[in-house]
Amino acid sequence: MRPLRLAYLVTHPIQYQAPLLRRINAEPDIELTAFFGSDFSTRSFVAGEFGRAIEWDVKLVDGYAHEFLPDLWGKPKSGTLPPLDFWRPLSYAIARRLDAGGFDAVWVHGYAHWSHWSAMVSARARGIKVLLRDEATAISAPRSAARRLAKRAFFAGLGRLVDAFLAIGTLNRRYYIENAIAPSRIFAMPYAVDNAHFRAGAELAPRAREELRAKLGLEPGRPILLFAAKLIERKRPSLLLEAFARLHHEAALGRPYLLFAGDGPLRASLERQAQAQAPGAVRFLGFQGQADLPASYGLCDAFVLPSALEAWGLVVNEVMCAGRAVIVSDRVGAGPDLVRPGENGAIFRADDVDDLARVLREVLADKQRLAAMGRQSLAIIERWSFEEDVAGLRQALAAVCPGKLAPS
Repeated sequence: MRPLRLAYLVTHPIQYQAPLLRRINAEPDIELTAFFGSDFSTRSFVAGEFGRAIEWDVKLVDGYAHEFLPDLWGKPKSGTLPPLDFWRPLSYAIARRLDAGGFDAVWVHGYAHWSHWSAMVSARARGIKVLLRDEATAISAPRSAARRLAKRAFFAGLGRLVDAFLAIGTLNRRYYIENAIAPSRIFAMPYAVDNAHFRAGAELAPRAREELRAKLGLEPGRPILLFAAKLIERKRPSLLLEAFARLHHEAALGRPYLLFAGDGPLRASLERQAQAQAPGAVRFLGFQGQADLPASYGLCDAFVLPSALEAWGLVVNEVMCAGRAVIVSDRVGAGPDLVRPGENGAIFRADDVDDLARVLREVLADKQRLAAMGRQSLAIIERWSFEEDVAGLRQALAAVCPGKLAPS
């Protein structure tokens, strides 16, 4: 029996997805080919939110078959971040690739792109099954009552093109159901990261941990809070800094430090705020790639993501691989699946600085409990991995392409 031929379509190579694609390609009965609308992420590019050149320090297109589709807008200028919206990239010729490849199914990542709709229509016309994975949830974007009603009509059309929906988590699955997608058509394919990579990188030897502390000018024994994300408004770094300023001096909490790993347009104002509100207790580490971040995860005692709008937040997965407590707002999509209040961290009300200060105190108050929360984070994330992704994908493919996969 020949392998099931699966086409994967996404706007560009994504650092989080590359190891998953390699893992899927290792399945003996699945033959994967990835099609990308742009190649900008494979080289250095200037990202406006970071305000600097970015070059990913992981291999993005190794270990699986792939092709970059032609774009009607032309190849983006080297070193730039092209617009990513409904009309860009405007890939074409996917229909010819589907014809030539003899594909059984097409897995599309994201539905907010014309090229992806074109691919789904082309696949449907050829009798090729369509799988869709997307991040949308009820909290991923502000929506009026009229817009929510329009979404249901939108999903009525989308549901006629898609055979199986791949849910990244609880809120994503609920969103599909709220928009009249039958639960029998939804398969769990959780948003995961390369757990082994982040766990290995975070396992700092005691000496290496203290050397890193000394390099950052951090006194031994004092607990460390970490924020790792773009320094932009919707991530609410200023809110975290305001809450931290209320308690950083408290001896009962060990006089904690706060580290900001990331860059962006708010950095200068945050540095001024830190100097005014928590002098000497805050460090700014700048942008860190996937090779650098695990060491920061291993150094901290607890991680905080206070975003006001976060479809998922894969950084939560990453830091849990380091065995650390996690604190997130109730607008972070990963929260319902990965954060268990009182067990491995806490969830606070978004944009509520008083509530954030409260949970920071609770988490930092007991060192032994804090360490136990970290161990629980690791236990949770070990069951939220690429293996669960592959299992969910196989279930979806078996449902829409019966008889094409080897029995499990």
